[in-house]
Amino acid sequence: MADNPSDCDDESRLLACIHAGDTKAFERFYVLYYPRLYRFILRITHRTDAVEELIQDTLMVVWEKADSFDHSCKVSTWVFGIAYRKALKSLAKAGRDDHNVDFDEFAEILVDPTPTPAARLETDNWLDAALTKLPPDQRAVIELTFHHGLHYREIAEILDCPENTVKTRMFHARKKLQSFAAAVSED
Repeated sequence: MADNPSDCDDESRLLACIHAGDTKAFERFYVLYYPRLYRFILRITHRTDAVEELIQDTLMVVWEKADSFDHSCKVSTWVFGIAYRKALKSLAKAGRDDHNVDFDEFAEILVDPTPTPAARLETDNWLDAALTKLPPDQRAVIELTFHHGLHYREIAEILDCPENTVKTRMFHARKKLQSFAAAVSED
């Protein structure tokens, strides 16, 4: 346990405190990562029924294996890597990679330079639908790049693939999203 609560202020120190069995440090880590993991896992799996369990599984690995973090990457890279592998296993176990979206449902979406809250919600719904058209590895690249602001090098570590593979996935994801947008705008 940490002698001083300020000893567990940054993420690396939190992990060291967690490794030492500090439950308060784990609670702080949980609060810090829960919303980030929720969004990330939901975007990868599109399974609201599995998100809570996957967050718990991910954070249980953090609790049990905090000592395995080797500081070769950022803590967030390590945690998102765990979450990504758990999410893929969940998709495989469920035998599900659902890409079915009804294009007609989004035919009336208009782009407004000053969107109202309702228009923003509609755009978010459209984006969520468009992302479901992507395979999980491409959704992960989009989510980690644009929502979490990670660099391709960090994403490559999380996804356990070469950086060029991340770039290729981004290229293909953008092409698919452009096709989706074109199909909706034509309607």
